[in-house]
Amino acid sequence: MTTYVITVPGTFTAGVDDAARQRLGRALRPADPHGTKLGSAEDLDVLAVNDDNTFALRLTVEADTSAEAEQEARRLADTALRDAGLDADGVPLGPAVITGIDSEIA
Repeated sequence: MTTYVITVPGTFTAGVDDAARQRLGRALRPADPHGTKLGSAEDLDVLAVNDDNTFALRLTVEADTSAEAEQEARRLADTALRDAGLDADGVPLGPAVITGIDSEIA
């Protein structure tokens, strides 16, 4: 198994308030990249929201292949959005991409 740091971009099309951002951050906490050497060294936040309501989720995923890692990150993102009470139709996600590979946990 390899530890991947995956970025999943998206857009809050209806906007999002601070409470929803906090709920989303809590839902993503288990996949926080700060637990990896790469995430810690690069200070990668699990949720980064831009002024135009676009965002990036940076997630740590354990997988055998990069394709499996991207699928798992997408699944984690979808689940976290639902758990945070955000409507999937109002929060379209872009393709998951590998930000880094970190075979050792910090």
